[in-house]
Amino acid sequence: MPAPVTGKSDAGCLPGERGYLKAKFRGALESEPDWHGGELQCEGGARPDGSGLRVSFLGPPGAHGERLRLVFGIDAKPGTPRSRAVPTNITVIVEGGKQLYATQGADKCQVETMLQEPLPLPNGAARASSMRDYRIAARGACIDPASSLDGSARLYIDRFDFAGTARFADNELYAATSSR
Repeated sequence: MPAPVTGKSDAGCLPGERGYLKAKFRGALESEPDWHGGELQCEGGARPDGSGLRVSFLGPPGAHGERLRLVFGIDAKPGTPRSRAVPTNITVIVEGGKQLYATQGADKCQVETMLQEPLPLPNGAARASSMRDYRIAARGACIDPASSLDGSARLYIDRFDFAGTARFADNELYAATSSR
């Protein structure tokens, strides 16, 4: 399921090369995405059930027009500056190829390290809403494969490394709840 829209344009993920996704897949897909800058779209936010955060990445079109989308469901509180050894669920969708692979549980993949940094407002801009944008950077791996929904195909995600954006409401942020 795609992550919530963050209001970012389709022109990229983060300014310059600050947004990226690198991964290594084996099995049902043999691929090593290495996306940067304008060829990458990303968005994210708090999980709807409040159990962590979600970050989604959409890569450039492939040779046949298909696009690869990766969705990371991370069991960490939004706004937590640093996290280690965080259970993570990953869904890989081949848009235009009618393929979907999911780890179907947070016990198969782990974010080894993650940083969440508030993004500064553009010069002279005032914050107009209760939403805050964050840069989410993480690195991790999976010990078990993702599988197709019918269980007939396996996708091994050997490693992943990314930096993208997420938008959180003030009441979703760890900093807002940790001061109580």
